Amino acid sequence: MFGSFLIDLFNSLSSIINDVGYLGIFIGMIIESTIFPLPSEIMLIPAGALVARGEMSFLIVLLVAVGGTILGALINFLFAMFFGREIVNMLVKKYGRFLFITAARLKKADDFFNNHGEITTFIGRLIPVARHIISLPAGFSRMNILRFVIYTALGAAVWSAFLIYLGYVFGNRLEWINSQLGWLYIPIMVIVLVILVIYLLIQKKKSKKKK
Repeated sequence: MFGSFLIDLFNSLSSIINDVGYLGIFIGMIIESTIFPLPSEIMLIPAGALVARGEMSFLIVLLVAVGGTILGALINFLFAMFFGREIVNMLVKKYGRFLFITAARLKKADDFFNNHGEITTFIGRLIPVARHIISLPAGFSRMNILRFVIYTALGAAVWSAFLIYLGYVFGNRLEWINSQLGWLYIPIMVIVLVILVIYLLIQKKKSKKKK
């Protein structure tokens, strides 16, 4: 019964996306990155199925998905940059001792993001749940906005292309996708691991040169 519900949901989403077109995907990805963590899977996998049917363009779906992600991420980033830090500082002063958060720990978090913000932003966009909130610490630490946009775009492009491709290949097998989605994320996790290892090796090499 649940499988039948998923198929109906998939068909409904495909129909909605087909009706609203690329603009609907763009708006959906803005929402996904800001006020409500709407799973991008429910938009981009059906869009990939429509690409397979020749009703949408893979490249255009990818571009509007990345564009929507960037705009949504910027809203969170700018909010955190201009308003969020004051709120955090106030909470730390009042309740920090109960939450085991201190100004020194916040400073360490800022230093970490200032030194590793690019890789953190990129990888954060490839990890479910984290991708919805990664813009906030970037804004808190006042990360360079151009670098933020570049690495957000790169991470969003990899993630979006992956989901569109899933829909393109397996769009007519929704029940199977739902049961195997955890396993299907493995390629992304492998990419994340490889990037992390390469980044750590580069950082280690740089630290040796400084010595």
